[in-house]
Amino acid sequence: MIITLFLGSCQGQGQTGTGDNISLPERGLCAHRGAMETHPENTLSAFRAAIDAGAHMIEFDVALTSDNELVIIHDATVDRTTDGSGRVDELTLQEIRELDAGSWKSEDFAGERIPTIDEVLEMMPLNIWLNIHLKGDDILGSMVAKKIRDHNRLHQAFIACGAGAALKARNSVPGIMICNMDRMERNLDYVNETIQMEADFIQLRGIAYPEFAVYTDMLRENRIKINYFGTDDPDLIRILFEMGIDFPLVDDIVNSIDIISELGIKPVIPVFRP
Repeated sequence: MIITLFLGSCQGQGQTGTGDNISLPERGLCAHRGAMETHPENTLSAFRAAIDAGAHMIEFDVALTSDNELVIIHDATVDRTTDGSGRVDELTLQEIRELDAGSWKSEDFAGERIPTIDEVLEMMPLNIWLNIHLKGDDILGSMVAKKIRDHNRLHQAFIACGAGAALKARNSVPGIMICNMDRMERNLDYVNETIQMEADFIQLRGIAYPEFAVYTDMLRENRIKINYFGTDDPDLIRILFEMGIDFPLVDDIVNSIDIISELGIKPVIPVFRP
């Protein structure tokens, strides 16, 4: 089946990995942990809300349980975002799946569970970027890269990690896309390191200094896409796009998506596997 999607000014980038001709956004908004302002973060409901809003990229975090299963959670413990307690790496998948991961946000989300990486990759559209942030040891690089490959998501998914995990990911799955997360103290050092390691993405952060425009020129010359963490401020989002940032991370994707319409960036109409 051939699927081609045109997103107005978000011109697609032809990549392989699905067997389909899929167009991916050139720029737009990244939903940080899904629609985490309005929904319980890193849950299927938060990801569905981000997809419904038209997110161009979705970021989520991956951690390893005590029985070597990959689950979607940001913190090292389950205390903040569930009704349970304990370290993720000291709990089994079954123990984690019994926890309520929604009630802390609102009773409307009671019964929401911590998802596995398989569930998340299975439910995602084919035509948005998947920003997969590793939370754990370097071995996660290899494990997550293989999951991306097995779910035929190589065309759209990239691993946000340090150099060690990136090396393991690339050794396991050559061609896997990487976002360098080994942030240096100075932005210029970080940019140069990212170029040297031939990463596919970078994630700038902090005050949007005027020199960001210089960094974006350097990065574009090396075909590196540029994320920025993070803001929901409409004025800053506009400034970031003017500086050449491709994907600002936002917590409130449901309400922030309207900001970019004036820039000619349309929400993504999701395309799913048949």
